[in-house]
Amino acid sequence: MGKIIGYTAGVFDLFHIGHLNILKQAKENCDFLIVALTTDELSLESKGKLPIVPYQERYEILLSNRYVDMVIPQTEYNKIKDWDKYKFDKIFAGSDKRVTKEYKGFTEFFNSVNVEIVYFDYTQHTSSTFLRSVLEKI
Repeated sequence: MGKIIGYTAGVFDLFHIGHLNILKQAKENCDFLIVALTTDELSLESKGKLPIVPYQERYEILLSNRYVDMVIPQTEYNKIKDWDKYKFDKIFAGSDKRVTKEYKGFTEFFNSVNVEIVYFDYTQHTSSTFLRSVLEKI
């Protein structure tokens, strides 16, 4: 059996312990971890707001993390296109993603190409949304 390639995606704004947990757990389940980092433009288009930390800085933070082997730009939410290009074996996400339209939409495809979708427990006490709300009050 060859090297197991893993994949995860996200904005990774205001990097916190929840982000670290998912990267660490993902790396424990693969040999090579690819992180698709949401661009500022996609974040603005999909969420109506820019990340607090600009893309290039978030990119550098992820690339310097020992669990991350490659960072690619996420310019759309089409993980199937990323699979076509990188042929990863496992995709990792927080348990909060399990019920989203996006993940329900591609589960059948990934099952058909033997890509395992692995969900990790969502870090309840810390999130970028919470941190952003605190910052906005300052």
